Order: sequence, then structure tokens, then C-alpha cells
Amino acid sequence: MGVLLLAAVDSAGVPIPVGVDLLLLALALRDARAGFAGAALATVGSALGCLFLYRVGRKGGEAYLDRKIERAAHFRSWYERYGLLTVFVPVLVPAPLPTKIFVLLAGAMNASRLRFLAVVTGGRALRYGGLVLLGVHLGAAASELLRRRGWLMAAAALALFALLALAVRLAGCRRWRAKIAGASHAEGESS
Repeated sequence: MGVLLLAAVDSAGVPIPVGVDLLLLALALRDARAGFAGAALATVGSALGCLFLYRVGRKGGEAYLDRKIERAAHFRSWYERYGLLTVFVPVLVPAPLPTKIFVLLAGAMNASRLRFLAVVTGGRALRYGGLVLLGVHLGAAASELLRRRGWLMAAAALALFALLALAVRLAGCRRWRAKIAGASHAEGESS
């Protein structure tokens, strides 16, 4: 239950850098079942903490972000362009990405609460489950691997974001073309 509380506090805005990740690795080293149970609890705790921060963003809105975050306009444009993808990648990757800013922004931009929770839960489940798998299969070498190859995770996060952003753009282009084709077809029928 400590993992749930730690993940909730961390995701609610009190930074505990890599605390949850290291705790999950320690649990996985001790017992695989405990590691996976911890990952599930950490996922729930993180979703609850992010939901709290999301609600703060929703109540405070964009004005709150403009006052509290120096580059709010820059982050807002990312969110407008990529939507909840800007939340998914930071919650997935244990690299130093501005997760809390995008969680606040999702609330301020009135993202669907259910979609938001699905994105956070999916990203955290993959992250925490992956860390436990690393701990189970690599043992104590897992933390050393993460420490030495942190740059690789940051590069993978950037590549994942680029790939998913491309998919979002392609899907948007298809919808736009379908909308135009549908409008042209409807205009042709009415004449």
C-alpha cells in the first residue's frame, strides 16, 4: 500500500524523483508477485494523483497555467496539436519529462476525464509493469542499466512521441479528407 500512496503523492505534484520506480525494482528483486502487485497499486495511485492534478487544472483553467508556468503558451500549443499524446509519453517514460505540466494542461483544456484516465493508466501500467519485468529478468543489474542508459530511454521517448505524433497527424488528415469528400458529395446531391 505504500507504493500506492507514494505514487499518488508523486503524481499529485509532490516530486519524488524515481522513488516509485526504484521501489518497484526493489520489490521485483525480492519477489516477482510482489513486484507486479506493486506495479498495479502504483498504477492506481498514480492515476489518482494525476486525477487530482487534472482537477486542479480544470478548476484553475488556463489563467492558472499562465500564472504558474513560464512557457504555458508553448505547452498549450503542443497540447492543441497532439492532445493526450502529450500526457501519454511523459507518464510512460521514466525520463525527466514535464508530466505534471501536461496533466494540469489536460484539465485546463477540458480533456475528457475518462480518456485522460485511460491514457494515464495505460502509460503507467506499461511503465511500471516494464520496470518490474526488468527487475525480475535482470535482477540487480536493472537499476544499473537504467542509470547508465538513461539517455537511451530519453531517445526512445522522443522516437515514440514522433511516431505517435505522425500517426495522430495521418489520422487527422484522413478525417479532414473524409469530411471534405462527404461535404462535396452532399453538395453534389443537393444540386
